[in-house]
Amino acid sequence: MSTIAELLKEMELEAQTTRKMLAIIPNDKYEWQPHEKSMTVQRLANHIAEIPGWVTMALTTDELDLAHNPYKFEPHNNTEGVLGFFEKSLESGKIHLAQASDEDLEKSWTLRYDGKLISVRTKAEVIRMAYSQTVHHRAQMGVYLRLLNVPIPGSYGPSADEGGF
Repeated sequence: MSTIAELLKEMELEAQTTRKMLAIIPNDKYEWQPHEKSMTVQRLANHIAEIPGWVTMALTTDELDLAHNPYKFEPHNNTEGVLGFFEKSLESGKIHLAQASDEDLEKSWTLRYDGKLISVRTKAEVIRMAYSQTVHHRAQMGVYLRLLNVPIPGSYGPSADEGGF
């Protein structure tokens, strides 16, 4: 299996789990946050939904300077909006990944802040980091939902709420 095919398969598998998690967020909890230093449910959900778009960014650009490209928060404040945003980000990422070549994945992608070098990675490494970010923030959302007494779906097997162990 080619690297592209492997990355597409992993993207779809993680998307299935991400969809399940985003779909159970109660609409009346989007402003809730577990701690003053934590993101709100809205911010975290939208961040999770946008991450597949990082695949597009990695494949269509060679660098990002955070100081000159300020983050633009796209606020969806209900589950339907977040899921729609996720599907749009996912579709873009999948399209760009399917059109890429293994050679494209070997090219460098640079992250800077006001000209200062933060990191240089291959585009494949940036894509893998995006997948890791999805898993990380999805788990974070699981903690939020647990604190709100929302039953958690399984990720790589059944959860404590689903039984089966």
